[in-house]
Amino acid sequence: MQSIDALDREFPNEIACQLFLVEMRWPDGATCPRCGEKERVYALKARPFHWLCKAPDCGGRNGYRFSVITHTIFENTKVPLKLWFKVAYLVLISKKGIGALQIHRTIFGEDSGSAYHTSWYMVMRWRAAMKGEAFPLTGEIEVDETFVGGKAQNMHASKRKRLGLVGTKTKVAGIGAIARRGMVVAKVIENTDTPTLDKFVRRVVDKDKVDLIVTDEHSGYRLLGEGPDALPHEVVTHSTGEYVRGVVHTQNIENFWSLLKRGIMGSYHHVSKAYLPLYMNEFSWRFNNRKNPSMFADLVQGVGK
Repeated sequence: MQSIDALDREFPNEIACQLFLVEMRWPDGATCPRCGEKERVYALKARPFHWLCKAPDCGGRNGYRFSVITHTIFENTKVPLKLWFKVAYLVLISKKGIGALQIHRTIFGEDSGSAYHTSWYMVMRWRAAMKGEAFPLTGEIEVDETFVGGKAQNMHASKRKRLGLVGTKTKVAGIGAIARRGMVVAKVIENTDTPTLDKFVRRVVDKDKVDLIVTDEHSGYRLLGEGPDALPHEVVTHSTGEYVRGVVHTQNIENFWSLLKRGIMGSYHHVSKAYLPLYMNEFSWRFNNRKNPSMFADLVQGVGK
């Protein structure tokens, strides 16, 4: 990643940002975001970075007008692209995440008239754009489930009784898989039953190119090594104090969960169930692109997909 000074030099104004966005979205020429037409798309000379699609089934007789930000996370906002790009930069360089309030202070300042909701909306839209999934996974793969959220026992007794909460009912379940080459896939799940865990593993791995799948002793994984679609499955038994047996361990995926939870506790403090998938998007995308020198360009390239 470049420095923030280099970012400011590369995108000194709105035109530079718009040119970059055009290059990322349509390297071979503007394409209609509604119908995918390219041949009958014409630039509007009176309005830079605006086009007209004259495809018969798209905009009718008058055509369909669109701009460089149509069908992107920037659509229907009045915030300059320069600020959008700076928010993306701050999110990408923050290994443990950065809260919307901190972004608001950094970008707009404490005394800015801009509402905190604007910063929150921008950073959440960037998290939504980090939706690319790095699968199918190959080689040696570790799979593990986790729970995110506070414990019912830490609530005041009256609130716990009113809500009828016990054990992990206040927590949100997640599952993740990581290839030891470094790519991770993580998602929120409703429960940790056998169909859910088994389906996730089989969806994210390449059954023809997987050498080993390591899980803990959770019964939800017991069918992975059975039947005609059996996968090379090994179990590390944490309940007996076993954490490593040669190449059989889940340390890499556990390290990823630790990074996610430290980010939530230290930077965000609280994440609701509704938005947790977006935070998993962020941590997974940043982890998978940690060695990618073009991570900013790749993120911008995907905003219109």
